[in-house]
Amino acid sequence: MTAWRTLFTYNKYAQITARALRASLKEEERVVAEKRGVTGARYQNWENGVGQQQVC
Repeated sequence: MTAWRTLFTYNKYAQITARALRASLKEEERVVAEKRGVTGARYQNWENGVGQQQVC
């Protein structure tokens, strides 16, 4: 088993390496990469088969 697996999950490992890679980029490329890294979630409550307004 590899050493990093004893400390954190693969998702955490990928997050750390992505952050390090983005930090090493030049300013223009870094801004574009950081925008791609932002994630968001929307959800919508449903009652009686009718959806409510979406919430971000």
